[in-house]
Amino acid sequence: MQKSRQSRFRLTFTVIIIFIFMPLVLYGGVVLLEDRKYYVISVILILLACIPFILRFEMRKPQPREILLIAVMAAISVAGRVLFAVTPGFKPVAAITAITGIYLGAEAGFLTGALSAIVSNMFFGQGPWTPFQMFTWGLIGFFAGLLGKTGKMEGKVALIVFGVATGVFYSIGMDVWSVLSITGLFSLEAYLLALTTALPFTVMYAISNVIFLLILTKPIGEKLKRIKLKYNILN
Repeated sequence: MQKSRQSRFRLTFTVIIIFIFMPLVLYGGVVLLEDRKYYVISVILILLACIPFILRFEMRKPQPREILLIAVMAAISVAGRVLFAVTPGFKPVAAITAITGIYLGAEAGFLTGALSAIVSNMFFGQGPWTPFQMFTWGLIGFFAGLLGKTGKMEGKVALIVFGVATGVFYSIGMDVWSVLSITGLFSLEAYLLALTTALPFTVMYAISNVIFLLILTKPIGEKLKRIKLKYNILN
């Protein structure tokens, strides 16, 4: 009973951080700082993403291997993005982030997505888009973690639907930055134009998500389940 209450409290606090504090940080970075302090904004987002883990550690004895496991998943995600650098829009980042969320939990999924963006951009170039990538990929991992609790995310149909949905979601999220970065103001007309222009990329990204989820979910998922069971972590 106590564990259940702690889990609900942590999830509620995580939702508040992700859907209230992080959007405010992103908005402040674009409007108030005019995208000039994107490194600062990126660091703030990472710190906010770490808070749920700090809470988890405060509620029970911390296990360094938990953070190590998330770091490994983020490293795999980064390596995958670098490996497929020659194929724009065809990346395994969202898939690996989602798999992390499904098997390690929503908070782990969000942190993996956020880390994947900021670390991989050390190779592809940091910029004011980095915080938005961190937030968007993080949300993909977070939602995958929530859906993973239903036990239905290992089926092929669920993975296909999720892959397509996240491809569209990523484009929708990043096009918000595209519009804001022009004038600092949001215009529905400009946003619809950005969505239309990005349609080929959206389709490619959705297809890549589906392919990588279908190929990677089972082998990586089985290994993550064995590690969780063996070391009793992230439960």
